[in-house]
Formats: sequence, structure tokens, C-alpha cells
Amino acid sequence: MKKGWEYKKLNSICLSIEDGDWIESKDQSQSGIRLIQTGNIGNGSFKDKPNSAKYISEETFKKLHCTEVFEGDILVSRLPDPVGRACILPDIGCRCITAVDCSILKIKEDLVYYEWITYYMQSQAYFTKIKNQCTGSTRQRITRKKLAEIQIPVPPLSEQQRIVDYLDAAFAKIDAMKANAEKALNEAKALFQASLKEMLEPKEGWEEKKFGKICNFVRGPFGGSLKKECFKDSGYPVYEQQNAIYNKFTFRYFIDEEKFKSLIRFKVNSGDLIMSCSGTIGKVAIIPEGAKDGIINQALLKLTPNKDVDAHFLKYLMESNYFKEIINANIEGVAIKNIASVAVLKEIKLYIPKVNEQQNIVLEIDSLKSKVDRLQENYAKMSQECDALKQAILRQIFE
Repeated sequence: MKKGWEYKKLNSICLSIEDGDWIESKDQSQSGIRLIQTGNIGNGSFKDKPNSAKYISEETFKKLHCTEVFEGDILVSRLPDPVGRACILPDIGCRCITAVDCSILKIKEDLVYYEWITYYMQSQAYFTKIKNQCTGSTRQRITRKKLAEIQIPVPPLSEQQRIVDYLDAAFAKIDAMKANAEKALNEAKALFQASLKEMLEPKEGWEEKKFGKICNFVRGPFGGSLKKECFKDSGYPVYEQQNAIYNKFTFRYFIDEEKFKSLIRFKVNSGDLIMSCSGTIGKVAIIPEGAKDGIINQALLKLTPNKDVDAHFLKYLMESNYFKEIINANIEGVAIKNIASVAVLKEIKLYIPKVNEQQNIVLEIDSLKSKVDRLQENYAKMSQECDALKQAILRQIFE
């Protein structure tokens, strides 16, 4: 222990440690008192997600005797990922409560600064202590009682302030580097989309065709056709949403030959496109050469391009903002994420160049995309290095 420092249990440096409230979906409303959830609690920062925010009414607040949280309170998630992450609640412009798996800490300010606690709660030393107190094998969590017993280093207030000032300055520089890299990446992505739009916009000699005339559409079988009892440990794979979303071809479910033959209409072939149609909608992948014979499930749409359409050209077209603009222009008030009917997609009018021009466009787009992918990789590497640098600084302070 460093000279002049003490270790105190969290409950001894808090005025109170309370849990949030159990709010059922039937008690939620579109406005009113904001429900802060574990997903809003970042590791040292508040993650505001206003578009997915949940609320309760004043009447429900009183009926359930909810605990209000205030700007400056420390919120701790007792669920992953990771368990124990904490942040200070900022001013978000409305009254707030928290979900049941959030703990609310009110600190004795004559002993410790809020900022000191939240910096310590970002350190590996803290997370090691949390991990040792967690329960649950598949989904770990920590109880409020165990959280309250976590030992926190408490130096004199003057030293806390000096260290907090140092960490504020150091972390601000690291965050600025990360933000600049993220800005460059976002600018590159925007430039890529602008280039994509320019290359895919109709040119002289391009032919107007309905989407349904350039592809064969097959929506996955009804859910009742693929019940749990159909699945085997091996055999013919069932292609799922994750294959389209992540463009990876590993499988969780298989069917036997008899079931495969009965659903042969839904078989995929190399060069087919699969599109996610439920939840995360509009993600597209191409079935690669040598892919295993299998069928799509009910959450996928299979598109088989005819000989006049290059599959890679079509994939880029479907992933572009330009394609979304085409859809919005043809279907008033409907975005692609809300399109449930294959019949709607089939009627969309597209302008398609000759195959050789499609292939030349694909080569240009591939070149641009590789540059963006490298920037993405560089950003991911820098992000990891920034996080590692923060942890190195915290180790110097707290270990």
C-alpha cells in the first residue's frame, strides 16, 4: 500500500448504495421519467442512447415507489460486460431512475471524490476484485452486498485531486487521438459511399430493369418447416442471419438428407446472395465457391442473379445508400428495414450496365473498399492501444 493511503470498503465511503427498480414492459411509456439501463453504463463514461430510451410515467413512478437518481450519482452495472463497470450520471435533461441491475452510489464527499472512484473503477485492480466476487457460470453478476464489500484505495483528498487532474489531462489526450482516428475513418466511409453512389448511378447505355427480372427471389421456409426436432449434429447446414450479417460461413444447425430434399427449393448455391430479413435487416453476403450444400432458414432471402448480373455488383448495389434512396423514392414512407414483402422488392426499378462494365465497377469499388478496410483495421489497432495505454497509466496509480 502506498504511503498515506488506506483501503476502505465501498459501503464505508458511501452515504448509500441502492439498487434500481424492476420495471416491466407493461409499466413503460413513450415519455416521462427516463429509465437508465445497464447498456447506458460505459466503462468510465455514460452511453446515452436517446433513440432507444425507455420511460415511465409519473403515476408509475409513485405507484412503484421508484428510486430517483440524480446528476453526479455513480451508477454501477452488476451485469456484464464487464461486470462492475461504472460511470457518473451526467445531466441528460430529464428525471431518471435505473434498472434493477444497476447500483446507485452516493459518496461521502469528505472522504473521497466521485471522479477518484470512477477512475479506480476503470482499473484492472478493481475488475480483478469484482471478478473474484461474481457468481454465475454462464452469465456472471455481482450482488449489491458483494459490491459493497469491495475495497477501495483512499488517499488524502489533496492527493486524490492531484491524481484526478493528472488522469483527466492524460485521458483527454488519449481520447483526442482516438477521436481524430475515428473522424478520419468516418470521413473515409462517407467518401466511399459518395464514390459508390456516383459509380452506381445510371449512365448512358444502362438498361432499366425490375429487380424481380434480374434475380430469382426465394424467401426462407415458414418457421414450422424447421422445428428443433429437425436438427442434427451433422449433415446439411442451415444458413442463418449471422451468415449474412457477418459474411462468415460457420454453422450451428444441420438437417439430414431426407429433410434437405424436402426443402430443396431453399438450397443455396455458390454465387447466390443471402439477405437478412429479420431484426438486423438488409445485410448481404455471397455464397462462396465450395460452400457446403444447405438451405436458408426463415429469416433469410435468397437471390439468384441471372447471367446478365454480376453477383458482386449486385451486392455493392444493395449495400449502398444509393440503393436505399431508390427504395425510398419508389415506396413513399417505407425504408428497407420495414420491407417484409418480396413482392415489393421485385417491383423496384434498377439501371444495370452490361456485365463487363459491372465487373470493371466492382474492381474499382474493391480497390476503394480495401483502403477503407485498412483504415478500419488501423483504427481498431489504435483503439486497442489507447485502451492499453489507459490501463498502463491506471496500473501506475493503483497497483
